[in-house]
Amino acid sequence: MLEEKQVNLRHVKTFVKRIGRVTAKQQLAIDTLSSDYVIQYNANKKLNFTEIFGNDNEVVLEIGFGMGTSLLQMAKENPNKNYFGVEVHDAGVGSILHEIEENKVTNIIVMNYDAVAIFDNMLADNTLSGMQIYFPDPWHKTRHKKRRLVNPTNLELFARKMKKNAVFHFASDWLPYAKDALELLGNNANFSNMYDGYAPRPDWRPLTKFEKRGQDLDHKISDILFKRV
Repeated sequence: MLEEKQVNLRHVKTFVKRIGRVTAKQQLAIDTLSSDYVIQYNANKKLNFTEIFGNDNEVVLEIGFGMGTSLLQMAKENPNKNYFGVEVHDAGVGSILHEIEENKVTNIIVMNYDAVAIFDNMLADNTLSGMQIYFPDPWHKTRHKKRRLVNPTNLELFARKMKKNAVFHFASDWLPYAKDALELLGNNANFSNMYDGYAPRPDWRPLTKFEKRGQDLDHKISDILFKRV
């Protein structure tokens, strides 16, 4: 019965791909730069990051990078790390592609697809040196909690793809989600909390528009940092 519940949970989408406005600049970036910076989904092919980036540097994966501002900043500030951004919304993909090209950033690649499917089919085990999930959709309503990206099934999947001592970094402005994530990670034998409860806000995590919006609404910002054991 537990196995059946986990399979069903895996098929629940953790996002809704809303039809949003893609600007002319974003669409131009998608049309002209995707061949350089976007990897197409292929369920039958594992990603080889050494070939993709041309080096053996650590790979940090971010799920849901939004417009890509903070991911781009981190990549610029950490040229000896490679960043793999996953985003389902076209506007965000177009935005980051434009900025990658404008800033001549060489250590970011992007996929425009469901992250869980990518983890399931395209990521080899023990691959990632870090994972970032910043301000994901909290799915406020109780009946929608099953859609949250951080859930028991996905944490098992994420753990398999992370190297030993890889860092899992979660940030949210929705305290009920943060509490659930902290509890789930704390109860998972694959992870060890790097702090006593919530982590202090790291200086190296750039301010995002979602965080700023949460601050404007007087929401508590929660950072959670766990290490893969």
